[in-house]
Amino acid sequence: QVQLVESGGGLVQTGGSLRLSCAASGRTFSTLIVGWFRQAPGKERELVAAISRSGRNTYYADSVKGRFTISRDNAKNTQDLQMISLKPEDTAVYYCAATSSYNSPLVYTRSAYEHWGQGTQVTVSS
Repeated sequence: QVQLVESGGGLVQTGGSLRLSCAASGRTFSTLIVGWFRQAPGKERELVAAISRSGRNTYYADSVKGRFTISRDNAKNTQDLQMISLKPEDTAVYYCAATSSYNSPLVYTRSAYEHWGQGTQVTVSS
């Protein structure tokens, strides 16, 4: 069983930066595709960014391209999401997610990820 623990959320002003981290345990980290989802009140949970097992392939939602950067360190069993130029519309609970079930470099749908963290709140004030 994979355990995922997020950290790094908080309150920041518009234009500010935050770095989210996710620590994984319970499985060899390099066997996992990992990603970050977010869910704002009244909205569906959406994929923000994902990174392949090797780190060579990444995906970003259009809304965060150029502002968010996903990275991973397989030696430390961690993945990070660096967020800059934050906007009020980035306010949401952010979830770390992982899957080991697919041969493709990346997966994009919520149902494809079988392991989830507890979530961390990011609030961007205007």
